[in-house]
Amino acid sequence: MNLKKHFKPQTKPFRVLHTEEHAKKIISDKIISWFPKFPREYVVICIGTDRSTGDALGPLTGTFFSESKPKHMTVYGTLHNPVHATNLHNYIDIIKHNHRNPFIIAIDACLGKSSSVGYILANKGPLKPGAAFNKTLPEIGNIHLTGVVNVSGFMEYSVLQNTRLSFVNDMAGKIASTLSMIDDRLTHHRSSPAIVLSSINEKTI
Repeated sequence: MNLKKHFKPQTKPFRVLHTEEHAKKIISDKIISWFPKFPREYVVICIGTDRSTGDALGPLTGTFFSESKPKHMTVYGTLHNPVHATNLHNYIDIIKHNHRNPFIIAIDACLGKSSSVGYILANKGPLKPGAAFNKTLPEIGNIHLTGVVNVSGFMEYSVLQNTRLSFVNDMAGKIASTLSMIDDRLTHHRSSPAIVLSSINEKTI
């Protein structure tokens, strides 16, 4: 989980309210504009845990997106196989082993100002997971999406635990649908699909 006030990107994040009627199109257009000119292997890593409703945004997004059976993007981080603080290093090793020069989209929940709750933030550059709790975790991603699930500033662990699941579920669904729209556009432009080697089995983690 990422705490917005600890996360200081070099550029101002692109913001869209998740209930905005055209949010999927708006966000997918922006992300596509940040994609490399030449085809790469595309990886989506959804960070978080199902042990906390607020921090379940990543695993829920990964699960919903996986169910859409993307053709050109490989997904890591679901409810059954979450990517979190204790195994993030292992998943980074798996991605490096299984993918050649991947372009990575990182997904995570974050806390922020009350006026920002419900917004999906997109930006170039890596995600800094664990910043909310001063955890030293590796940065990951060429670009990242974060969903502001609740208010920061006081008892963050408790705030995450008491975040409404229905709210997180709706936001995860919107992010997953956005990723599906991006995957469809990659298909349309005939970008190369991700190639996953079977030498390392992620279920061994």
